[in-house]
Amino acid sequence: MATADDLTIPLEKLAYFVLKVREYDVKEAPNDAEDGGSNASDDGMVSVLEDHGDDPVRAELFAFINGLNDDEKVDLVALVWLGRGDGDFDDWDELRAHAAANKHRTARYLLGIPLVGDFVEEGLEQLGASLSEIETEML
Repeated sequence: MATADDLTIPLEKLAYFVLKVREYDVKEAPNDAEDGGSNASDDGMVSVLEDHGDDPVRAELFAFINGLNDDEKVDLVALVWLGRGDGDFDDWDELRAHAAANKHRTARYLLGIPLVGDFVEEGLEQLGASLSEIETEML
């Protein structure tokens, strides 16, 4: 049976991923018409909450995920699946094997999953771990 000690990705990296992906998830589609009458100081800086193609948080997440080694990527994807309910605690080895066989475009795949940070935390809870203390230290 798997536990959080069996993970190849450190909890600190998972906490960083969860915090960054939540920052990314709160972004919304740009809605300000290009009428030239607005600037950041006039609109209360709400443009930082809009999702633009050159979003630095997205770029940072892509760099982070692509910087993980193969085992860490496999664990991250398997945690998402576990937390999403695609398997349970007893299926951990099977989830990891499936993630290892399908690890192409990991960053694009993970960032396309709504609530992916919540799924990572749910998966960790099933393995007996929590990110709450680490996240608090990071804030």
